[in-house]
Amino acid sequence: MNTEATTRRPRGMAARVWPVVLAAGLLGATDAAAQAPRQPDPRVGLKAGFMDAGEAARNMELVGHHNKAPGFSNPANNGDFAFANSDMAFSGNRLFMGSYHGVQVFDISNPRTPAVVATIACPGGQGDVSVYRNLLFLSVEETRGRLDCGAQGVRDTVSTERFRGVRIFDISDVRNPRQVASVQTCRGSHTHTLVPDPRDPANLYVYVSGTSQVRSPSELAGCSGRRPSEDPNTSYFRIEVIQVPVARPQEARIVSMPRVFANAEGSPAGLWQGGNHGEGTQTTAQTNQCHDITVYPQMGLAAGACSGNGILMDIRDPANPVRIDQVSDPNFAYWHSATFNNDGTKVLFSDEWGGGTAPRCRDTDRPEWGADAIFTLTNRKLTQVGYYKLPAAQTALENCVAHNGSLIPVPGRDIQVQSWYQGGISIVDFTDGARPVEIAFFDRGPQDANQMLIGGYWSSYWYNGNIYGSEIGRGLDVFQLKPSDMLSQNEIDAAKLVTFREFNPQNQQRLEWPAAFVVARAYVDQLARGNALVPSRLTAIRTSLSRAERMSGATRRTALNTLATSLDRDVARAADPERVRMLSAAVRQLATARTTR
Repeated sequence: MNTEATTRRPRGMAARVWPVVLAAGLLGATDAAAQAPRQPDPRVGLKAGFMDAGEAARNMELVGHHNKAPGFSNPANNGDFAFANSDMAFSGNRLFMGSYHGVQVFDISNPRTPAVVATIACPGGQGDVSVYRNLLFLSVEETRGRLDCGAQGVRDTVSTERFRGVRIFDISDVRNPRQVASVQTCRGSHTHTLVPDPRDPANLYVYVSGTSQVRSPSELAGCSGRRPSEDPNTSYFRIEVIQVPVARPQEARIVSMPRVFANAEGSPAGLWQGGNHGEGTQTTAQTNQCHDITVYPQMGLAAGACSGNGILMDIRDPANPVRIDQVSDPNFAYWHSATFNNDGTKVLFSDEWGGGTAPRCRDTDRPEWGADAIFTLTNRKLTQVGYYKLPAAQTALENCVAHNGSLIPVPGRDIQVQSWYQGGISIVDFTDGARPVEIAFFDRGPQDANQMLIGGYWSSYWYNGNIYGSEIGRGLDVFQLKPSDMLSQNEIDAAKLVTFREFNPQNQQRLEWPAAFVVARAYVDQLARGNALVPSRLTAIRTSLSRAERMSGATRRTALNTLATSLDRDVARAADPERVRMLSAAVRQLATARTTR
């Protein structure tokens, strides 16, 4: 296991570390972790500093960085949240980074030397971004947002100058973006999710999650901040759905406002009412909004992290999503985000306890709070099986809690890279949802040695072979994975075969691997790591793959089909029969492929 770290700790600070795994609320560990002696974690006690903080890394390395674009920082205050970086979206060799000040566009053709190619100064909130072909979408929630993107704000409580909702820009010329639509909503847009309809490519849908106060009906007709008992048309307890004609984005409009929290009796406020769940439990927010919605169009499903509940929705009719299941957790304060695994058999929900601005990873904080909760998904029903929280305790000077992440496309495994604000970046394998385990990390010390300045990683995502981190105060970081006993070079190389033209993390695309010998070798490495076949058999499989790779035409096909048939016989005696089946399928894919990698 490779470790690179600077571990300059203040005197008297012990290196404390939590257990990595929490299964159904109980501490657990992988067999290897249970047998290994616990070592001091290099993330604990790192030197504070803005651009010179101590760093610790394991099984990943920082390979590229770019400071914030000119005009997107406050040199007099490194913690000025008016310039905080936020979420990211990707298209080709472009990375779009949202912020409270607008959008920065980076050229990532060379990930080691990202470069700013354009900016859009347009304040109005955290600036959630998504991209679809030549269109850029930007969330606006704060009352200072203006139709003209001005920085002067809006003073009047009711104003025709105010904008809160979703902006749409034409970025055909990324250096000269044009705002072509602005769809107003009653609570603004904290986040949004793009939802393509496979049956209707002419239209794109946008799910809007508003979490702010309701604006006056004098400013936007139809808005109501009353309770459901006072007004059944309240602007709370719903999401908005925008339809965007792709060829005519200027005609974008709200087409539905689904009551996805309603109960069987028709009350809009049908889910968690807010408060604690009993003695010793968390105080959970009322379910009157979604913070984030992740869609998986190929499965016709969406997972909503909706303040007091996690919900599952049927989105086969994208304009009219329907809730089909809901879950609650006495350890969650605020359901924040969601990630499906690739085969749609698990959902990982995160809890943003403290809102992202508080230190919630201290050694005195409960490890089930501010963590991830892992659910299995069977017959469209969610069942909780485990928890995961960053295993290295952070200081009171570091805002830290579970935040945004995405899958890393390693075949045969469920692996997520995830941000923890000033807790850094953690990469977790949740293939066994009851026994998740960290396999890599990167972290820096606090931004300031004397006070807490809000910072750290807002988002970290895998995109076309690299991990990109949106650092709230410091800029853009780029990472690469390193092989270890927990992740082989073959697995990393297989992950790099999965590429996207566009990537919006809240719109999950099914991961598919091309016919490649490295994919088969990744499965073999996994079988070896799990002692699923005897060593002599693993050696024979590797030898057969190497011989077949040197062949061509019918000779190669025959050799690969022979190997696949022998693997079928291995299933009955393997400790991990399903993984042997995956290997056999990968070998048969090689046998039938016209070209291989």
